[in-house]
Amino acid sequence: MEYRFRAIGIVHSCFKEKFGIPRQAGLVPDACGTLELFAPFNRREYVEGLEGFSHIWLQYVLHAAALAPRKSKVRPPRQGGNLRMGVFSTRSNFRPNAIGLSAVALERIVHSGRGVRLQLRGIDILDQTPVLDIKPYLPYADCHPQALGGFARTRPKAVLRVRFGTQARAVLRRMADPDRRQLTRLLVQVLRLDPRPAYSDRMDRQRDYGIHLLDWNVRWRVEETKTAVVISLEPHAIWRFAVPESA
Repeated sequence: MEYRFRAIGIVHSCFKEKFGIPRQAGLVPDACGTLELFAPFNRREYVEGLEGFSHIWLQYVLHAAALAPRKSKVRPPRQGGNLRMGVFSTRSNFRPNAIGLSAVALERIVHSGRGVRLQLRGIDILDQTPVLDIKPYLPYADCHPQALGGFARTRPKAVLRVRFGTQARAVLRRMADPDRRQLTRLLVQVLRLDPRPAYSDRMDRQRDYGIHLLDWNVRWRVEETKTAVVISLEPHAIWRFAVPESA
C-alpha cells in the first residue's frame, strides 16, 4: 500500500546541514527555528487554541536522508557505532519511510500579513525540512516517567568542555550582545555533546571539523583534554568549510 502526503509548512532552522544536529529534540535548548505554514494552512483558524500548549509534536519529511527500504539494522550512536540494532528499535534517519518525529517547545505563534509562523526552540530539525503535521504535546498522555528506555535509558551527558580561540573571541566581541549570547550558548550546547561520528576516537585528534550554524561557519577541533576549541567563526557568505562525507 502506498500513500501520498501534502506538506503543510517548512522549518527554517539554525541547523543548515546535517552534521552537528543534536540526536534528539530538547538536548540543545537554544536550538531555535521557525515553522512557516503554507496556504491554505497559514490562516489563524488552523492554529486557534494551540497557544495554550508549551510543546508540540512535529511530523516531517527527512528530506536529506537516503531512503533505506530494505535496511533492517543500523548502528546507533548511543552504542558507539559498533553494534547493529533493528531499525525499528532506533531513531535512525535511515528508515523504510523518511518520516521524522520531534517534540519541540512552542515559544509563540506569530500572525502577520505573511500568514502564520510558529517560533520553536529545542529543535533537532534540518533547515528547509517539510512538515506534514502538527499535534499538541499532552503531558498526561505523552509523558510516561516509568517507561523503559532500552539501550538509551538516560539522557546523553555533556562529554566535552568548550573553549573559544583567539579569532573566535574577537569575532564574538564585535557582535551585538543578543547575537553574541545566542551564538555562544548555541555553540556550547551543541559542541559539549560531541557531534562527531561515533568512531571519532579512532580518528586523528588534530582533525578540524566544520558546522554551519545560523549564518556562521564554525571551525573547531577536539584537544586531548576533552575540550572542543572553536578555532574560527566566519560569516557563511564568505566561505564554507568542507565536512567529510562520513560525518
